[in-house]
Amino acid sequence: MSSRIDGDKSGQVPSGVRRILRGPRPESVPGLVGTAVMIVGLLDVAAGVFPRFRHSRIHAVAEVLPVFGPFAAALAISAGVLLLLLAHGLKRRKRRAWRAAVVLLPAGAAAQFAYRHSIIGVVIAALLFALLLRHQSEFKALPDPRSRWKALANFVLMSAGSIGLGLVIVNVHPGRVVGNPGLYEQITHVVYGLFGFEGPVDYAGQVSWTVGYSLGALGMLTALTTMYLAFRPEHPAARLTADDEGKLRELLAKHGGRDSLGHFALRRDKAVVFSPSGKAAVTYRVVSGVMLASGDPIGDVEAWPGAIERFMEEAKAHSWTPAVMGCSETGGEVWTRETGLDALELGDEAIVDVKDFSLSGRAMRNVRQMVKRIERNGYTTKVRRVSELTEAELEQVRGAAEAWRGTDTERGFSMALGRVGDPGDGDCFIATAHRVEEGDTSPFGDLKAVLHFVPWGADGMSLELMRRDRAADPGMNELLIVASLEAAPSLKIEKVSLNFAMFRSALARGEKIGAGPVLRMWRNLLVFLSRWFQIESLYKFNAKFRPRWEPRFVVFRTTRDLPRIGFAAMQAEGFVTLALPRLFASRRRPKPVRTCAHNHTPAKVPAQAEREVQAA
Repeated sequence: MSSRIDGDKSGQVPSGVRRILRGPRPESVPGLVGTAVMIVGLLDVAAGVFPRFRHSRIHAVAEVLPVFGPFAAALAISAGVLLLLLAHGLKRRKRRAWRAAVVLLPAGAAAQFAYRHSIIGVVIAALLFALLLRHQSEFKALPDPRSRWKALANFVLMSAGSIGLGLVIVNVHPGRVVGNPGLYEQITHVVYGLFGFEGPVDYAGQVSWTVGYSLGALGMLTALTTMYLAFRPEHPAARLTADDEGKLRELLAKHGGRDSLGHFALRRDKAVVFSPSGKAAVTYRVVSGVMLASGDPIGDVEAWPGAIERFMEEAKAHSWTPAVMGCSETGGEVWTRETGLDALELGDEAIVDVKDFSLSGRAMRNVRQMVKRIERNGYTTKVRRVSELTEAELEQVRGAAEAWRGTDTERGFSMALGRVGDPGDGDCFIATAHRVEEGDTSPFGDLKAVLHFVPWGADGMSLELMRRDRAADPGMNELLIVASLEAAPSLKIEKVSLNFAMFRSALARGEKIGAGPVLRMWRNLLVFLSRWFQIESLYKFNAKFRPRWEPRFVVFRTTRDLPRIGFAAMQAEGFVTLALPRLFASRRRPKPVRTCAHNHTPAKVPAQAEREVQAA
């Protein structure tokens, strides 16, 4: 038996050449084509805006659509903007983007050859077209859920972009401008041009036609894309159907004690996927292309892999970025094992064991003194199940919670239920603070503060909402938390989940003796950010009640997805909203205190609690 060490390789093709002949890997084609189309679009926009660029050699490489006659700049800009809009969809493997590209590229190549006889432009279009046809199986992503709000967002963004680009177009011909128009005249000329009218700025020669056609093309694109988004068939946003909610309640009745966030799966603005056996489920919402799951899967742990697989299949089908917010350590282990995703500790959940809670001792002195002082001021408390409240009391609680909210939009997603007193939520708990005052004109009577808890299995509850009247004495939060913990044994509650403290472990370790310079620098940064997000204050507020800390994690695919996931999470939680501002809010609404719409929000703490922490 012999082996050949160094034979004649003259008949073999070098590996580098073989890779070129084989072409790119199928999974990399969407990103490659999307990037190429984006570059072509940018160059076409540059060709339409800057006159010198239209005659450069690089523009001959970039041309895909025909540019000819007096319409050259307008067509180049239109083609560039359309290609830029198309590039994002191609990168996300969208089927509709693939269909549009398959039609656009051959048409552009044919027109390019007919009007400019540019072989290079035809070759580029043909290469991209061949890649799209050969790897069409990579472009199977279904459309995203959509609503009419996207038409409004498109109109605002396209209008702003068109005005900015229009100002550039108006000013790239300084030698042809008649007179010396100011900024106001330039903006007026752009706005008029977007609507197809002649503005106050005048040019010498045919430049006036070029600018006019270019501005008109931008206005037409804005109008057409907005009309398309407004009148296309609407896909409703995620909604939990009655049947899905019933199945989830059955799973929670059997397995709800495992996760303190399980009951928040019943938010009705979430969608759900079930395992093949129906014994487990994952609830989620799609925000900005991110498929955002919340907490651990619901149901039997043995059936979690089936639900997770369905979740990942749904994400792949729509080319969504999968992510999980606030899962437990067990949930993070299952997610990473079954999907190959990565996990990062996000913070800690404060959990108080009722049997270990007591107001006695030096550690609880501040809380004890505050509660006693408030009780001496005439405040009383009630802790009851929602089913024990009358309809009039529920209406009063709902109205107070709405009026005392500190923001125009309701906040919460992963750790909030988003409703109070629903007929199906009779097993939730409500703690209220009351004080009768002479001459009190509050529309909510003697009600001064509200805490809302959701069930955590049969023997636990999880804090979901804190609201208080801004005229009430400081310490309402402490008063009601202590009252809830003291009433817990009579309600057969053994454990209570309080707030979620973001980056708690870093804050706790960074303030200890012997902490390293990196940890101290990280803690100082968190303390600095607490000026806006109250990260440190929330940790200290939770620590008042001597809880045990349970870590929570964010699960993600790659590190580069984290900024996108973070922005989507902020949108879902209500810290970033694209809704129209409430310009005509009722002036009779009481000025609200800045409170937390849902106590598990990672980045916020009630302003009153913030002041109480500082005072303590």
